[in-house]
Amino acid sequence: MLQSGDALFIPNGDGHVLLSDDQASVVNVSRLPSEPVCGSVSCVKNACDDAKSDSAIIFSACMDFELGGMQPLVKAMPEVMLVSSLLTSRPEIQPMLAAMERESLTRQAGYAGILARLADVVAALIVRGWVECGCGNATGWVQVLRDPKLAKAIYVMHQQPGINWKVEDLARETGTSRSVFAERFLTATGTTPARYLTELRMRLAVQYISDEGQTLEKVAFRLGYSSLAAFSRAFKRITGKAPGSLRGETVL
Repeated sequence: MLQSGDALFIPNGDGHVLLSDDQASVVNVSRLPSEPVCGSVSCVKNACDDAKSDSAIIFSACMDFELGGMQPLVKAMPEVMLVSSLLTSRPEIQPMLAAMERESLTRQAGYAGILARLADVVAALIVRGWVECGCGNATGWVQVLRDPKLAKAIYVMHQQPGINWKVEDLARETGTSRSVFAERFLTATGTTPARYLTELRMRLAVQYISDEGQTLEKVAFRLGYSSLAAFSRAFKRITGKAPGSLRGETVL
């Protein structure tokens, strides 16, 4: 049961239904009258014939998170995350929800853009709150994020994926021995740092080529490969296809 000020986060973006009561009829939101505000933001109005005097403002947003090699984290999340359970550990969420309501009601200049950015921040805080204290005894990628040393290793690889990080380099960054770091990383993630870095690079390569339209040569250099051939071999080994197939190019 949702209360005033609550928020739900659905990590996998599954279809869902919100009902005011058990007997309420379901109407697809796409069939409701909407008023474009700006860009991808619209105001949807729903006034049912049997509507009561009480009304509610509901914010609904869909967003993409670039998780790089940490996509498995999404699979570890519950299907639905209720924000009210995180408000104790993340008290900053509630003021942001209140700010979204104020922006919606006052509609001052630039309010649509502010709403979109506030929604992004709220979603990020929900994920952070779940990782830090709301995921019980979860292991795997959640364990990685909750372990300061492993999290730092992941951070430096994401910040500089073009560096050929070796186990000893990452161990030095995290202040642990090579053997301890390697064992801890493998236990938590089920893979080696080298494999993780390669998979991260390939995910980024897909983004750079498909979304940003960068050339294969530029992507190869940006991700730390000495030649296009070396990059192409790594890409095919991880994804099963040549990088040129992302744009219909031919890779030699």
